[in-house]
Amino acid sequence: MAAVGLQTHIWANNTRSTLLLIGFPVMLTLVLFGLELVLMGFGYLPNSGGTLGQDLGYAVNMLAGTIPLAVVIALIWFAIAWFGNQALIDVMTGARAVTRQAEPELYNLLENLAISRGLRTPTLRIIESDSLNAFASGIREGHYSVTVTRGLIAALDRDEMEAVLAHELTHVINKDVRTMVIASIFAGIISVICQLVFRGLFYVRGNSGKDNKNSGPLILIGFAIAAVGYLFAIVIRMMLSRTREYVADAGAVELTKNPDSMIAALRKVSGRSKLQAPDDVQGMFLDNEREGFTDALFATHPSIEKRIAALVKFGGGRDPGPWDGVEAPVFGSATAAPQTSSTAVPYT
Repeated sequence: MAAVGLQTHIWANNTRSTLLLIGFPVMLTLVLFGLELVLMGFGYLPNSGGTLGQDLGYAVNMLAGTIPLAVVIALIWFAIAWFGNQALIDVMTGARAVTRQAEPELYNLLENLAISRGLRTPTLRIIESDSLNAFASGIREGHYSVTVTRGLIAALDRDEMEAVLAHELTHVINKDVRTMVIASIFAGIISVICQLVFRGLFYVRGNSGKDNKNSGPLILIGFAIAAVGYLFAIVIRMMLSRTREYVADAGAVELTKNPDSMIAALRKVSGRSKLQAPDDVQGMFLDNEREGFTDALFATHPSIEKRIAALVKFGGGRDPGPWDGVEAPVFGSATAAPQTSSTAVPYT
């Protein structure tokens, strides 16, 4: 059923996200089965000694012992990510926490938005980069953060910055951040298992003395299954991130009552959002622009144009067109514009 409003967009995306997350264990089982066939074909695992069909059945039986081991690895990985995710993100992006005294106007803006929704104010972080970007992180109450770049602070006016903070706060409200971290963990497990097995093939010699008459078909079938599972896991993770951005844009409009500022902020960010970070972290960014067919398939975000079109259609916003790069006043300057009456959040 097509979404007809902002709330139905949220419901539709939550349902889709649940279905996508259910698909990860299926993908993991598929990848493990494919890798077993590859290892059996190379002689690293025993085979049935019979026909190809019997070898396939033998590999299915081996899954009973492989899956519990994979679950244990997944739980260890999950525990590390649960308790250390923010520290890892800080190291990878150069983000640092700032206090109200260091950034009073930005901090007050974020605090007002959080209070308006009855939320505990997330930790404010800044990356000293000229790039125009932002993201929310954290997977449990009391540990959420909203991070913005110095370039974003310099380029946006107050209303635009408020819209971006509301966008990131919506990711926290909708538990998008937690979902993305969990999705990244699942995809990371599949990726690491595949890389460990394939790299191990170059360093460990198989048991050439074993009867392995089906080795060729087993290797081909195994590689095909593992490749399909690996690619689907990545595509599912990307789709999960893509759908969330529309909802977060809508949430920002719902929170600020100002679609024009969200559109204006996206116009300024467009083409200026490049920020170095691992792919899993880039999936949480306000914008993660990619080009070309392959990049579009694996894109973590919808294009800026599509997001603006949705804000115009569903939020009633006005698109000012591409930003010329020269506009004043900016957020935090002495000449910054006063609070407009269109914004729902009171200014303090």
